[in-house]
Amino acid sequence: MDPDLVDALRALANPTRLQLLSWLREPERNFSLEGAIADPVEVGVCVSHIQAKVGLAQSTVSAYMAELQRAGLVRATRVGKWTHYKRDEQRIAELVARLGQTL
Repeated sequence: MDPDLVDALRALANPTRLQLLSWLREPERNFSLEGAIADPVEVGVCVSHIQAKVGLAQSTVSAYMAELQRAGLVRATRVGKWTHYKRDEQRIAELVARLGQTL
């Protein structure tokens, strides 16, 4: 079994992480970006905006995003003291293709 695929599926098995990844598909539509310091499409969404949307503690959101990053589903970019997250569309497409070949 492909370990990268297993890691991605494990990350997506959590409903909240799956929802976060879904919201990041259209950041301008799904997040209130008032006060954003970076372009959400180019750089990603600040963890504080993600936290405000999901309503969980910042540490929990950071842990969820770190799990998605380890699985290769999102990329993190630091802007000042803030971390911004963006979907890795190429990696997601590769994982979906490999899942199709595996099943």
